[in-house]
Amino acid sequence: MGFAKDLSVSISRDLRHCEPRYFPGNIKMETEIQSPDNAHKRSRADFEDGNAIPAMPNSDSVQNDGRLWSGTAFNRTKKKRRKLPYEKLYISALPTSPRYSKSLMHKDQLSFVTVTPFTDFLITSSVDGVVKFWKKVAVGIESVKEFRAHVGEIKSVSVSQDGRSFATAGADKTIKIFDVITFDLLAILQLDFTPRSICWVHRRGASLPLLAVSNEADHIINIYDGRGESQTSIHRITSLHKSSVRTIAYNNGYDCAISADDNGMIEYWSPGGNYEKPDNLFKYKSSTDLFEFKKAKSLPTSITISPSGTQFATFSFPDRKVRVFDFATGKLYRTYDESLSTVTDMQQAGTALQKLEDVEFGRRLAVERELENPAFQNKINIIFDESGNFIIYGSLLGSKVINTLTNRVVKVYGKDESFRPLNLAIYQGQPQKKGVVTVSMAASANPLLQEAEERDPMLVSTGSGKVRFYIFTNETDISKSSRDVQNEKPRNLNSRQQVEAKPAESGTAAILHTTYGDIHIRLFPEAAPKAVENFVTHSKNGYYNNTIFHRVIRKFMIQCGDPLGDGTGGESIWGTEFADEFSALKHDKAYTVSMANAGPNTNGSQFFITTERTPWLDRKHTIFGRAVQGLDVVHRIENARVYKEKPEEDIKIVSIDVA
Repeated sequence: MGFAKDLSVSISRDLRHCEPRYFPGNIKMETEIQSPDNAHKRSRADFEDGNAIPAMPNSDSVQNDGRLWSGTAFNRTKKKRRKLPYEKLYISALPTSPRYSKSLMHKDQLSFVTVTPFTDFLITSSVDGVVKFWKKVAVGIESVKEFRAHVGEIKSVSVSQDGRSFATAGADKTIKIFDVITFDLLAILQLDFTPRSICWVHRRGASLPLLAVSNEADHIINIYDGRGESQTSIHRITSLHKSSVRTIAYNNGYDCAISADDNGMIEYWSPGGNYEKPDNLFKYKSSTDLFEFKKAKSLPTSITISPSGTQFATFSFPDRKVRVFDFATGKLYRTYDESLSTVTDMQQAGTALQKLEDVEFGRRLAVERELENPAFQNKINIIFDESGNFIIYGSLLGSKVINTLTNRVVKVYGKDESFRPLNLAIYQGQPQKKGVVTVSMAASANPLLQEAEERDPMLVSTGSGKVRFYIFTNETDISKSSRDVQNEKPRNLNSRQQVEAKPAESGTAAILHTTYGDIHIRLFPEAAPKAVENFVTHSKNGYYNNTIFHRVIRKFMIQCGDPLGDGTGGESIWGTEFADEFSALKHDKAYTVSMANAGPNTNGSQFFITTERTPWLDRKHTIFGRAVQGLDVVHRIENARVYKEKPEEDIKIVSIDVA
């Protein structure tokens, strides 16, 4: 009996020193174990606050009702939840509206958005090589200048620490250097290689601006004179990396750059002197967590330094994890799991921040899978707020704002919007701030002065595959009909869709993989080219994946193609309804595939397959295909139990293959 009592006390002591810790990016729980020596040290404040750890119970209380601790005593041993001082003040400096108040356009898909520090400019760039300068004014932004900077894609952009210089690197093997204040093109660097990542690597106020440029084909980092006075690099870093450098960031506080390569290796280096790691950082790399990516077989796609320079954050593929490191020690501080498996598990378990309808979740998951395309990966970034206590990044549920001290999601922007946020930038300044405020001015009740001192925070986001960038502000009176400004005439929506149109027009067959089996369809691009293009492009993009057959009428037809699942949703690949295409084809036999509509020329994404002859539909619905195999599957769906024409159990399109 004595031995049993001692064992119970020993176990109870161990239990006292374990505390569960939850992470907002995933559903995993880690257990942090304190050392017994530290656990039993109690300060005077513990007793004064009434939160002292209770004394060890005697043997009688240990054996009481078979438990080691009574519920009350165990609960009192839990630590206080961490609190960030002035957290509400920091949050109030962020935009208040969860929905975007305005969106503006480029003619092609947006690649990057950049807010310049100290100079209050927003600079946007798109995949067609266009760069636009926008000036932050009292409320909102104003367009000031546009450049056709590159022929082809912009690979990387960077703004200097003082906000006065901006550079772009293009697939056309050129670098363009802009003066932000005058929004003018200063210099053009002609390269003999294709640049991959660029970064200004000089301190604020430096007499010689330095621009680091990595090579897409090799491991070398080239350092250029940022004034553009020489076409040749002033230094080449050849021994630091062994493979192509994916991303570079600069820490102004430590005068140190950090870079990551295709092997998952992270390196620190000083832009001056011998281009080696500064002495005021960690001594041995083996004492850091910088090998984390190598161990995880994952590659960082972005590195962002906190405003104070004490931390940096990364996003990586294919593990889709957000990591926050301590800069000086290289130690891992936080990890947030945004992998598809974790997101799916949380959705199914109901533990996600927002429970989505299955169809909507399937649509968003299809967009997430598209991000595995390398063309998207360098567009994804993480940003810090001005205090450095919060990180912001795009996710399936919108743009998350996480307090890294308390490990809590404090805000989500755009959770009900239709776009998937990729590249983010934030402005938290005071656009009308006076240079000098006298005592009399501060003491006055002048409303104009008070208005001038007000902040106008602004979160700017691109969207996956979107030609718009979206602005979140403090504005709460938002009109959905007027918030999307038509400031550009899209170039057939975007040049990428023009490229995709060629294989879409040549599609002649499709296989609908449903939860009831496969349906093979022959397409008629000659009779209905726009309808076939719309169907094939949506199919290739995963638009129909996990949508349901929402309307089934026996001896008539089965209807599908609505992401909302109720017959009211769906749009064409052009974003607007398109015209009917009537031909010699008729609804004179079963298994005809036609566009659903709400009247003449109102085609979107919905379509139906007939199960009988339906001649009354001729010249009312566009015929673009016929089912030729899997006809038994069509009839199984047709004969499913329904309630008000909707199957009682969801019958889904899993995916569609096009040939």
